[in-house]
Amino acid sequence: MPSGQQARGRASAISVSVRRALAVAAPDAVVGPDAVVGPAAVAAPDAATTLRLDVCARLLADGAVVLGGQPMRMLRLTPGGARLIRAWRDGSPVTEAPAARRLAARLIEIGLAHPVPASARPPGVRVAIVIPVRDRADLLAACLARVGPAAEIVVVDDGSRDPAAVAAVAREGGARVLRLSDGAGPAAARNAGLRATTAPLIAFVDSDTTPTPGWLPTLEAHFDDPKVAAVAPRVMVPAGGSTLSAYEAVRSPLDLGPEPGVVGPGQRVGFVPAAALVVRRAALGDGGFDVAMRYGEDVDLVWRLARAGWRVRYEPRARVEHPHRAGPRAWLSQRVAYGSSAAPLAVRHPGLMRHLVLPTWGLAPWLLVLGGRPRLALVAALGGTAAVAARLPAVPDARGQMLRVAAGAHLRLAEQTLESASRAYPPLVLAGAMGSRRGRRLVAAGLAICTGADWWRRRPRMDPVSYGLLRTADDLAYATGVWLGCLRAREPGPLVPGIVRAAQRGRGGPGERRGRGKRGGRGKRGKRGGRGKRGGRDDA
Repeated sequence: MPSGQQARGRASAISVSVRRALAVAAPDAVVGPDAVVGPAAVAAPDAATTLRLDVCARLLADGAVVLGGQPMRMLRLTPGGARLIRAWRDGSPVTEAPAARRLAARLIEIGLAHPVPASARPPGVRVAIVIPVRDRADLLAACLARVGPAAEIVVVDDGSRDPAAVAAVAREGGARVLRLSDGAGPAAARNAGLRATTAPLIAFVDSDTTPTPGWLPTLEAHFDDPKVAAVAPRVMVPAGGSTLSAYEAVRSPLDLGPEPGVVGPGQRVGFVPAAALVVRRAALGDGGFDVAMRYGEDVDLVWRLARAGWRVRYEPRARVEHPHRAGPRAWLSQRVAYGSSAAPLAVRHPGLMRHLVLPTWGLAPWLLVLGGRPRLALVAALGGTAAVAARLPAVPDARGQMLRVAAGAHLRLAEQTLESASRAYPPLVLAGAMGSRRGRRLVAAGLAICTGADWWRRRPRMDPVSYGLLRTADDLAYATGVWLGCLRAREPGPLVPGIVRAAQRGRGGPGERRGRGKRGGRGKRGKRGGRGKRGGRDDA
């Protein structure tokens, strides 16, 4: 699977472009024997639903301008819309007013806000729980004790050496057992459980996870939106006393952080693990997980759902605990295995699995740095930031705030580039460092800055030296898996940097009207498909 916490290892770009709020076009349908089915409808959020603004969203000029999303968009709101978004930011629920529901749906559709639904349904009545297991009966017992009520619970025994122990624990936990003759792997076990159940929602739960109270109703409430295909909780490492536990608590590849998000390639949350994942049966059609993939099958499923037009959500209010691999050898082997999934993902999703994606506006500074011109690189970065801010409309304080946003984007791009160098390109970095003293100094400085900044941001319960050593071992193991996987598959895609251009304008969404004058042209209120030169307004 793609590595890291939140954005690590995903195919994403920090695109600081100023564009209108656009309706999301329906992606191409997925074809093949494992195709998923596209959604049938899109609904506005129910009244009483509260909204949580995306962590990257910025309200400029007291809400008159909203900036954020992936890729970054700009919405210019009417005074009424600005009042609504400020109220939602402060915790007020969405009301029954049609204009409020339209604007809320718009913010959700383009990823600027995330719903916090309130559901009165009894927990679990629509859900079948599928638990793949191979031995580890004690962990299965703990999982069954905490998984919560459900319409069906099926334990899929994937070739355990002691099937009697697994069957006894499953019966005691109120589950029925489906026995596979040999170890076919997690993907095949989950698919077998999928076929053995009938409930409209399926919760795939690994046997070594321990759900926390209320996790399933929190995820289930999102499925009142007919376009949601899957929702995943936050997967956290339980507290432990070892140095490795302290490291995993802040940098587990399964823990995607405290902020909710839309999931998919190019999004801030690029993937979710299937250690705990609730999926709509209707979205899977005749498909499921790709049994040919030993690792990364969960990423592949999520990306296929997103490509078919479904929404996949990450909901960190729901939490499950998942222990890390015990012992250095098992831990490093897992990291190598995760890295090896990059090439199969690149084969199945051409152009999406890249470890380094650079926007065109960020190329010049980095090329100047590599050419040994750091001062000119700084000038180029400042010039690009000023050019972006100059394109903003004449909204009070918006340009000054945008300068800070754009400067932060340059810093994040620098961090992403340095992290990619250590997680995907160590052979190239070491080869370059061996050739010159300057190269060695640059590599050492980049590694120290990146590691130190990461330690300071995460504040792990360990000293910086121990953290840096484990982080380096983690990165090298993952990079080993990436390179071995690319060589085996003869697929260089994950190692080829991607270049993205600024987003182009498209068709306007519901309730949008074009601006006037130099930055918008004229248009009728509510007309779809209007175009403007530099911006538009979403009415509320």
